[in-house]
Amino acid sequence: MAPDGASVYVADWYAAAVRVIDAKELRVVASLAVGASPSGLAVTPDGRLLLSADRDDDSVSITDIAAHERRGIVKVGTRPFGVTIDAEGKRAYTANVGSNDVSVIDIATAREVGRVHVGLRPYAVALAQGRGFVTDQYDGKVSVFDLATLEPVKRITVGDYPEGIEATADGRRIVVANWESNTLSVIDAAELKVIGEVKVGDGPRAFGAFLRRTE
Repeated sequence: MAPDGASVYVADWYAAAVRVIDAKELRVVASLAVGASPSGLAVTPDGRLLLSADRDDDSVSITDIAAHERRGIVKVGTRPFGVTIDAEGKRAYTANVGSNDVSVIDIATAREVGRVHVGLRPYAVALAQGRGFVTDQYDGKVSVFDLATLEPVKRITVGDYPEGIEATADGRRIVVANWESNTLSVIDAAELKVIGEVKVGDGPRAFGAFLRRTE
């Protein structure tokens, strides 16, 4: 969703496009051409740029939303899936399922500036406390790396087949959806340890933002 809530963006896997939906009128108002098999989407905090992880092109598209024009194509690792943008809108991080690593993208220059090795079949990335947290589906772990140095910090054991991952609004906790364990793992982002587990229904899966802050 756009930061102002006016538009919703939907990845059309088979059409190599992102559909733009007017949130008030509930209709498709535009299509943005991207690479093959778009999966993860993220919008910069200023709402100007849309990033699309184009899985079957091993690339990330950077699209100017207002102009409906791709401004950059960034080659990354193999089969990128989840993509996350930092709070400043400067860097993006994409989990590369096929090459077991995370690509670090400088958005302004549209280039990959680093690569972080993680566990087997990384799915998505969450950011908190100056660190990146990556769900390694086949390992049942979360890989943690330092955002400044891109050096590995720790691997945290969670449930079976972790996929969805997101930081809480205050950045103090990381929540992980474990598909085959039917649980959510709660990680202390500073202490880097699991501090809680929530039992849920059968086969929990999540992608992108799945936590909601309530007052």
